[in-house]
Amino acid sequence: MKFNKLISSSILISSLILSLPFAATAKNAVKEDFDYVALGDSLAAGQTPYKELKAGYPDYLASRFAQSQYNIELENYGFSGYRTTDILNELYYPTNPKYASLRASIKDAELVTIGIGANDLLANLTKIQQNPALAPGVIQGIGNNLFAILSEIDRIKPGTKVYVMGYYNPYPHLPEDQQAALLPLLDGLNRVIETVALANGDEFVPTAELIKKYEKKYVPNPADIHLSLEGYEAIAKEFWKTYLKTRNS
Repeated sequence: MKFNKLISSSILISSLILSLPFAATAKNAVKEDFDYVALGDSLAAGQTPYKELKAGYPDYLASRFAQSQYNIELENYGFSGYRTTDILNELYYPTNPKYASLRASIKDAELVTIGIGANDLLANLTKIQQNPALAPGVIQGIGNNLFAILSEIDRIKPGTKVYVMGYYNPYPHLPEDQQAALLPLLDGLNRVIETVALANGDEFVPTAELIKKYEKKYVPNPADIHLSLEGYEAIAKEFWKTYLKTRNS
């Protein structure tokens, strides 16, 4: 009788184990290797509102990949103050010290994110304020440079997933009348970035409305345009959501 109970228990345990293959597989799943290259300005580099370098949105995005089914390797080429011309120089001119390493990184990448163009606009802000007729040319120039960047990424690694960031209002603490003059320029910049990204077959990741919901929290220093760590994390979440929606497209 005890022997029969032992046999029955063994059969029951075996059947339970066999009925749970997914649990066992999930626990011991082999993660996919995934190379991620981030390009951009101080937002990619992770500059805080108090002039420190900490975690930017690429770091938070990489963390989300690591928590999923990926062994993620992030190479972050973001640099404070970068304009579109800086990335063009790195991509197109062999004499640039980053030329070889950047192109090699892109060639291995399954994912590229880029946030660039705001510094180009800010550098011309005074001139535009003095002569608003200059604005369309400045913004179009940014679009042309961005198209050249995205096109070269495609030539280096055809088919890689590229996600292009739109910009938020960097001056939420200014009086409304001053913002009224700046926000149309920001809208124009974002429209050009989105148009160029989509024309090149890439994905646009908007951030303006996302940051606006909690802009005093996400852009806490009235004397600085950079995001808090919570702001960077929020943008990373937006990139992640967009990636999940489009990764198989």
